[in-house]
Amino acid sequence: MSVLGTRLEVRCNLEGRDFIVETGAVAKQADGAVLVTFGESIVLVTATASRNIREGIDFFPLVVDYQEMAYAAGKIPGGFFKREGRPTEKEILTSRLIDRPLRPLFPKGFLNEVQIIATVLSADQENDTDVLAICGASTALQISNIPFQRPIAGVRVGRVQGQWVCNPTRTQLSQSDVNLIVAGSREGVVMVEGGGQEMSEEDLLEAIFFGHRSLQPILDLQDDLKKKKIALENEQRRAAGKAEIPDLEKRPVPELSLDPVLGRRVLLADESIRARIRAAGEEKILQALSFANKKVRTDQLENARRDTLAPLLEEFPKKAGELKAYYETLEKFVVRRPIFLENRRVDGRAFNEVRPIHIQVGWLPRTHGSARFTRGETQVSAVVTLGSADDEQKIDALTGETFKSFMLHYNFPPYSVGEVRMMRGPSRRDIGHGALAERSISRILPSIEKNPYTIRIVSEVLESNGSSSMATVCGASLALMDAGVQIKRPAAGIAMGLIKEGEKVAILTDILGDEDHHGDMDFKVAGSRTGITGFQMDIKISGVTRDILRQALAQA
Repeated sequence: MSVLGTRLEVRCNLEGRDFIVETGAVAKQADGAVLVTFGESIVLVTATASRNIREGIDFFPLVVDYQEMAYAAGKIPGGFFKREGRPTEKEILTSRLIDRPLRPLFPKGFLNEVQIIATVLSADQENDTDVLAICGASTALQISNIPFQRPIAGVRVGRVQGQWVCNPTRTQLSQSDVNLIVAGSREGVVMVEGGGQEMSEEDLLEAIFFGHRSLQPILDLQDDLKKKKIALENEQRRAAGKAEIPDLEKRPVPELSLDPVLGRRVLLADESIRARIRAAGEEKILQALSFANKKVRTDQLENARRDTLAPLLEEFPKKAGELKAYYETLEKFVVRRPIFLENRRVDGRAFNEVRPIHIQVGWLPRTHGSARFTRGETQVSAVVTLGSADDEQKIDALTGETFKSFMLHYNFPPYSVGEVRMMRGPSRRDIGHGALAERSISRILPSIEKNPYTIRIVSEVLESNGSSSMATVCGASLALMDAGVQIKRPAAGIAMGLIKEGEKVAILTDILGDEDHHGDMDFKVAGSRTGITGFQMDIKISGVTRDILRQALAQA
C-alpha cells in the first residue's frame, strides 16, 4: 500500500542537536528513501532492489554510492566541466563505511541487485555527513520491502579535553586525539574504523562501547519510523476495506534448511545432494589445505571445487547457485574444524604465532627511502619520496580547500595473488587500505617545524596472503627511517581474526587469506610501543563481547 505524499518524521536529541529522519516527501519511486538531518547537514539516502535475479548469479550484488554535491556547500565544482566527476577519496571511503556494516545483514539466499545511493544535499561545514549516510541507509532498508535482518546505526566518537563526544563537530574534531566511526546494532558492534594519537587498548575499548551506547537512540528512531509507516499503511488499508498488516511486507527469501552435519542453515534443501557434495568434496578440501604454499593450495582448492561440483552442475543446472553456496559452506566447515578439534591452523601455526619476517631497507638505489617487508607470503615494497611545499596535494572538499603534505598510496597489482586482470587504476579496496595505513603512519610523523617537506609513500604489494595493509604500515615506517625522516618512533601493524563456534572462541594472530575469508571477525591494529594509531574492525556475527575484544587487543 502506497504512502505517496505523506511525510513521516521522527527525531531525537544527540549532543544537544536534533537528529531528524523523515520519509514520504521525496524520492518516492525508490523502494525506501529517507532524509537525515543533523544541524544543517542533510543527506538523502535511497535503497532500491531489482525485481528479478540476474541469471547465473551466486553472490549478493550490493552497490553503495555516496556522493557529495558541490551545491550542498554553496560551491561550483572546479575543473573544466564544472560538474561532479569521478568519486573523490572521501566519497569512496564513505561508500565503504556504508557497505561494510550492511552487507552481512542481508539474508542468505537473497541475490537481487541492491543499490544504495547517499546524496549530500546540504553541508553545514560542522556536522560530517558520512555517519548520517550510514544511519540513512539502514533506515531506508528498514522501511522498504527489501529483506534486511535488523537496523544498524553509525556515530563518530571523539575525545575533547578528556571527555568522549558523540558526533563531534568539525571544530571539536580538530581538538580531539581520537577519531573513530562505530557502527552497531542493538546486539553489538559490527564495524569500527579510525584511529587515535597512540591511544591505549583500554581507551580504544571505552571509545568503541561509548559509541555503541550513543547510537542506541538512532536505532529507536528507525523503529519508530517503521511503526509510523505500518500505522499509516494500516489506516489506508482499513479505508480500502482490507485486512491490517502486523509488519511491512518484505520480498520473499528462499527458505533455509538445517544441515545437521555442518550445523548451518543452507539453501540446498535436498539432503541426498548435500551428502553427495560432502562425500565427494570433504576429503579433497582437506588434501588441498595440507599444502603450505598459498599458490599450490589455491590451485588445489580450485581443482577440488571443480571436480566436486562439475557432475552435479551438469545434472542439476537449475540448482547452480544452491550447489555453489553449499560447497562454500562445506569449505568453511572444513577450514574451521581443526582450529577447535586439534588447536591447529591452516598452516600449522599456533594461534598467537606470527609468520617469519624478513626486512631489507635501502634496496632501491635511486629513491629517497625504500624498504621491502616480507611476512610469510605477504610482501610489500614501500618507497618514500620527499618534496617541497609545492608538492602538497590540494583538496577541494565541501568543507573548503585544504592542503595535504603527507600521502600514502597503496597498489595491489593482480600478480600479487597470481591473477590476471585489467589495470584500471586504484580500486575502492586500494583506496580503503591506503587510507588505513596513512592514518596509522600519520600519527608518528614529526612536526612541520622538524620536517618541512611533503612526504609521499607508495606501497607496492608484491605478494599477498594475509594483511597487506598492515605490512604496508611496517614497510612505510622502515622506509621513512631509511629516508632520514625523524619519526617519533617506529610503527607496525598486525591483522587478527576470530573464529567462534557456540561458546568456543579462537583468536588468531597474523591471519591468512583463508582464515580471513572463513572467519567471523577480522580486525587490524596498528601503532607504536606507546599506543594505537590505526584500527579497523568488521564483525560478521553477534555475541562479540568486551572481554573477547580486550583479549584480542592484548594478543595483537
